[in-house]
Amino acid sequence: MIMSDENKVQEIEARQPAQKPRVLLNTYTGTQLAGEALVTDHIFSYILCGQHEVWVGGSRYTFGEGDFRFFKRNQLARYVKSPAGGSFKSLAVHIDQYTLREISDAYGLMADKSDDHSGAILLRPDNWLKGFADSLLPYVMQQQPDQRIVALKTRELVLLLLQNNPAFKNILFDFSEPGKIDMEAFMNSHYRYNVSLERFAFLTGRSLSGFKRDFEKLYQTSPGRWLVQKRLQEARYRIESQHEKPGDVYLDLGFEDLSHFSFAYKKAFGYAPNKRHSNINL
Repeated sequence: MIMSDENKVQEIEARQPAQKPRVLLNTYTGTQLAGEALVTDHIFSYILCGQHEVWVGGSRYTFGEGDFRFFKRNQLARYVKSPAGGSFKSLAVHIDQYTLREISDAYGLMADKSDDHSGAILLRPDNWLKGFADSLLPYVMQQQPDQRIVALKTRELVLLLLQNNPAFKNILFDFSEPGKIDMEAFMNSHYRYNVSLERFAFLTGRSLSGFKRDFEKLYQTSPGRWLVQKRLQEARYRIESQHEKPGDVYLDLGFEDLSHFSFAYKKAFGYAPNKRHSNINL
């Protein structure tokens, strides 16, 4: 499925993995756009215009016009997209697991070792990838493109990625789900993300009940309480020590709205976030 969206950025979506490959033309005009999502499919992306900052775990990446990027599936990402000359534009291909399994069967391609790469991968630019990206542009302008062509173009992309870097075989054709990982390290680098406990459980290789059980054993409190306390502690530091404004902090720390953040902050510390502690006794 090929989609074009004139006002929203859909490059990284928080949704279940699709059973069909998708190509998105992301066009955004205005000021900076920030957000977060769970990357559920592998994503190939090419920036046509603007700048894209991405945080995955504890790492930050900055990309600009002409950059080819690759994001592995099953990762949490935060992003800020900055228009250049009034707009941000990027082309993204979501490579679904169904298509990759078909390619694996057709060509006998399988991962032969685990790949522990995390974050975003900046691809080595070449004429093949540039030609591929250019060839997609006519299709995103169509209202009802032929899904068979979309599937063929996605297969072409997979082969071009392998040509660009043979190591991609161990990423693209690893069909395993996340294994059980160090919960403490993961939570300390991902607590800012506003995702459900089910997502946290999945990404740490646990069932929801196993996640809650392991979490309470590690922290002696529930995941929900720990997340709120951790976010509020960072908010207090950034407001009182870094002199940031509450309105610039709450979304970055996973709170859905400013009123909820202000209520939780006052309940935890006894004063509103716009009243710094140093001024309380004046």
